[in-house]
Amino acid sequence: METTLVLLKPSCVQRQLIGEIVNRFERRGLRISGMKMMQLSDAILKEHYAHLVDRPFFPSLAASMQASPVVALAISGVDAVKVVRVMAGVTNGREAAPGTIRGDYSVSNQQNIVHASDSVENAAIELKRFFRPEEIFDYTSGAFNYVYGEGECK
Repeated sequence: METTLVLLKPSCVQRQLIGEIVNRFERRGLRISGMKMMQLSDAILKEHYAHLVDRPFFPSLAASMQASPVVALAISGVDAVKVVRVMAGVTNGREAAPGTIRGDYSVSNQQNIVHASDSVENAAIELKRFFRPEEIFDYTSGAFNYVYGEGECK
């Protein structure tokens, strides 16, 4: 099982899509292992987007991410990083396939509803950035045996 980070961005929060997006992950069979609402500080944004800090659009990105609180999710499942990325769709909502979160709810490159970790390694780093260890829970859902077939979980 993997655990990945998803941020429900201010574009999701302001449009009152939190429940709908969380529901999509749960309906898929993924487990919510941690969830909290938080206001992002300048420091956490500079750390999270360190690769973009020197880009001319960073101030706009930071302002967008601080327009309201975000909801941080720790989401677990087999190949969770890949499954969540596919569900999210490509970054630019105008290019995202229908049926993906961004394809269904976004027409923007920046106001694109969710952030999703892009690798297992980055998921581990990002989860530590947004959650303390005691805020992520490991439990077995009652639906577990109906989500995965025998031998699918490592």
